[in-house]
Amino acid sequence: MRTPWHLGMVVLLVLLTGGRAGAQDTEEKPQRFFLTGYVKSLQTVIGLQSPRGDTLLTDNLLHQRLNSRWVLGERWQLRTDLRTRIFYGELVKQNPRYAEQVEATVNDVADLSTVLINRSSLVMHTIIDRWYLEYLHNNWEIRLGRQRVNWGISTVWNPNDIFNAFAFTDFDYEERPGSDALRLRYYTGFASSVELAVKAFDDWEAAVAAGLLKWNKWSYDFQVLAGIVERDLVLGGGWAGNIKEASFKGEWSYFHSLVDSIGNSFSATLGLDYSFKNGLFTSLGFLFNSNGTLGGGADDLFSFELSAKNLYPYQWAIFTQASQAVTPLLNLSLSLIYSPGDAHALFLNPNFNYSIAANWDLTLTGQLTFSQESQGYASPVQAGFLRVKYSF
Repeated sequence: MRTPWHLGMVVLLVLLTGGRAGAQDTEEKPQRFFLTGYVKSLQTVIGLQSPRGDTLLTDNLLHQRLNSRWVLGERWQLRTDLRTRIFYGELVKQNPRYAEQVEATVNDVADLSTVLINRSSLVMHTIIDRWYLEYLHNNWEIRLGRQRVNWGISTVWNPNDIFNAFAFTDFDYEERPGSDALRLRYYTGFASSVELAVKAFDDWEAAVAAGLLKWNKWSYDFQVLAGIVERDLVLGGGWAGNIKEASFKGEWSYFHSLVDSIGNSFSATLGLDYSFKNGLFTSLGFLFNSNGTLGGGADDLFSFELSAKNLYPYQWAIFTQASQAVTPLLNLSLSLIYSPGDAHALFLNPNFNYSIAANWDLTLTGQLTFSQESQGYASPVQAGFLRVKYSF
């Protein structure tokens, strides 16, 4: 059973939204409390094709996020971000365990969430998504609590993101997952640092701890990491620089299993980004994932177990993207991921983003999967998303 302070935190941060004006700067004292956030409405339509027949499902999500930061002194600050979501629609109705499954995927070690409403057609869930104390002094930066330990470099896949891996398909979670961790960073120069991070764990088999070294050489940013990830020893590295006017990035990680029955694994990615003078942005990326498969179908994209050593369900993947700002208010993009193998899996991701007004955005996104089957090329899963977002 959840402790009641979860509900108290929800009420407190909602009340603080209304009192934001009272936290503005005065002539006598600098501002010490900052509150931002957004409210989103996401409407989803999913089409499923199978030999048993076609299915069309709808889903709805109302999403509020409050991001708060308290400056506690010259060197200390506290960040608390609250994420509250209301799910309703056919997907909720058809899954009696919907609330249980949401709850099972959002927390790290500390239980900072609760289900406020759990009905047959509606689920309301809230979680403290970020909650950490930060100390800043000279070249030191120390954080303790739920935070994002972001060691990734590349645009789409991040083998170095060993603490909180994320999926490219989860476009509605801009902040990305966090970890309950202690993170210490010491800056040795303008673009160099030494870092140590340890994730909270219940037992040794779930331990994640690693060190990261960053430096700059030949106009490139390099990094190398080493540590333990659950039951694997990990060694990885990456770089970011330019080849003439194109951005060139890469990452790799090798996982050496401490369990005889589990094999070692290796993942690596390369990426090139280039912006043309007319504003067209293009990106090209490659992924090798030793834990991936050369078989399977396109529907595996939504069912595989995501981790830093398994960032995509297939062994090979090629990513390409083109994005164009048609006007200052309208941006169009198209992303494509192709995986060579038995199914020739293909993922298409068209995106339309329009700024309706100040602080208001409209986004239309598609996620379409294709794979080679016995009867020809088919699309087992198609999804369309309409999102309206207000930021404050």
